[in-house]
Amino acid sequence: MAHGKRTVAAREGVDREKLYTIDEAVKLVKDRAKAKFDETIEIAMNLGVDPRHADQQVRGVCTLPNGSGRTVRVGVFAKGAKAEEAKAAGADVVGAEDLFEKVNAGTIDFERCIATPDMMPLVGRLGKVLGPRGMMPNPKVGTVTMDITNAVKGAKGGSVEFRVEKAGIVQAGVGKASFSEQQLVQNIKAFADAVNKSKPTGAKGTFINRVAVSSTMGPGVKVDLQSVLAQ
Repeated sequence: MAHGKRTVAAREGVDREKLYTIDEAVKLVKDRAKAKFDETIEIAMNLGVDPRHADQQVRGVCTLPNGSGRTVRVGVFAKGAKAEEAKAAGADVVGAEDLFEKVNAGTIDFERCIATPDMMPLVGRLGKVLGPRGMMPNPKVGTVTMDITNAVKGAKGGSVEFRVEKAGIVQAGVGKASFSEQQLVQNIKAFADAVNKSKPTGAKGTFINRVAVSSTMGPGVKVDLQSVLAQ
């Protein structure tokens, strides 16, 4: 398979079989993020779970210490005082039945969805719309809550939700190429720690098998797991 000059150049100096320390890996990835836009730095973790089993599901949320670098639009299902609280906290879209009608019709003008518990009977009816997009509010990740202020600020400030995919992989953006190496290392360690702590009861044997980091347009760099989990 032929590769472009940029891809070939980016892969130079990266041993695809070597396990790099997290500091080495971040430097390699940052140095090769040469696109004209601020590339996202991503982590992929291959887990020893079978998500088809309910007791091997991995899901959670991690607040990145240095933020994600993304501007996230937040939608909140709430009424009355909680709706006003959501607006004051910086939510982009706030509503109840009116917001339900918009979303149900296919208009989703947000990337993160939060709801107060009393709104869940209504929001639950949007499962077929929000579920496939990974946007269904869930108390396990703090998106079904009465603490609307912290939930909105967390979503806007860099909290990242994660959920294992069918192949047993968890992926997430953990910063931007414009971040310093130290900021990226801190974010990656925080994310890996959050995933490690979310080990389900049904997981047997080694939980985290492989870790790799990359930029949007760059090659994947394999990372020594111990250097990621070391605090």
